[in-house]
Amino acid sequence: MARQPAARPHRVVVLTLDGLLPFELGIPHRIFGRARDARGRPLYEVVTCSVRPPGPVRTDADFAVLVDHGPEVLATADTVVVPASHDLGPVHRTGVLTDELAAALARIRPGTRLASICTGVFVLAAAGLLDGRPATTHWAEAERLQRMFPRVKVDANVLFVDDGDVLTSAGVAAGIDLCLHMVRRDHGAAVANEVARRTVVPPHRDGGQAQYIDRPVPDPQLATTRTARAWALGRLHEPIRLRDMAAQESMSVRTFTRRFREEVGMSPGQWLTQQRVERARHLLESTDLSVDRIARDAGFGTAQSMRQHLQNVLGVTPTAYRRTFRRTGGDVRSGDQATTGFWQGS
Repeated sequence: MARQPAARPHRVVVLTLDGLLPFELGIPHRIFGRARDARGRPLYEVVTCSVRPPGPVRTDADFAVLVDHGPEVLATADTVVVPASHDLGPVHRTGVLTDELAAALARIRPGTRLASICTGVFVLAAAGLLDGRPATTHWAEAERLQRMFPRVKVDANVLFVDDGDVLTSAGVAAGIDLCLHMVRRDHGAAVANEVARRTVVPPHRDGGQAQYIDRPVPDPQLATTRTARAWALGRLHEPIRLRDMAAQESMSVRTFTRRFREEVGMSPGQWLTQQRVERARHLLESTDLSVDRIARDAGFGTAQSMRQHLQNVLGVTPTAYRRTFRRTGGDVRSGDQATTGFWQGS
């Protein structure tokens, strides 16, 4: 039998604008560029383009970046990412696209997935692509975004928003979370976790986690909840009570809960559920264990409980998730990502 040719890597085009932030420009290249299938083949092709012919693009630092592609490459994209820029000009001041930027966006094919990092969301909003849809940006820019684009449902309290074919993130490191989320959505937790491991970042921060945590760096004079979290991760298969976690740090339940929220950005119960969902995803992808056994090993107790949690978080059943992302025959099989073209019907 003739060997089937390898699928073409998903093409991610990063649209650069003058005043771009170099760190955020590098995020899509680093995250998508590291994703590999079980045979080591790249799952994404990442290219950078400008709204002008190839050439230098100014950054917000004391250097420019040389971009090899003009706007015509946008027509070849499966996903377009718009990173932040400190020099969005009329877009940031008036909410109106420049002719140059509007012409570039017009090249994007219907059905292309769109994503923005930080203030890149202003480009999508000015193009009318976020009307009536949820979105986020850096908390310091959220009020301006809402004022300029009142039809956008701005949520300033989350790391990223996945609205199907359009995704938006908060600033800086939240762009990493968003790109890892897209890899996880496309190819499963195992691939995303390997990218995170190679990039030396946490494999998963839920999009609903708070952007701003009151004490992001714990006072070294104060006890933390790190020991309790490590203790809980080692026994996710067991019932874990809040008072038992607090006891690991010799704190009262009230003090522990407050400190946990300050450090992690969510309640201990929310964090435990998140860790158990991630454990279940890993076992569904990498083992032949029954759904009942995985439910017990992940700490959900019953298959019905795990099914409900996965349905709430992922929108699919355990069986459907396993069928979509199971590694077989040395390859990663990824189910079709059904998306609706944002220009369809317009």
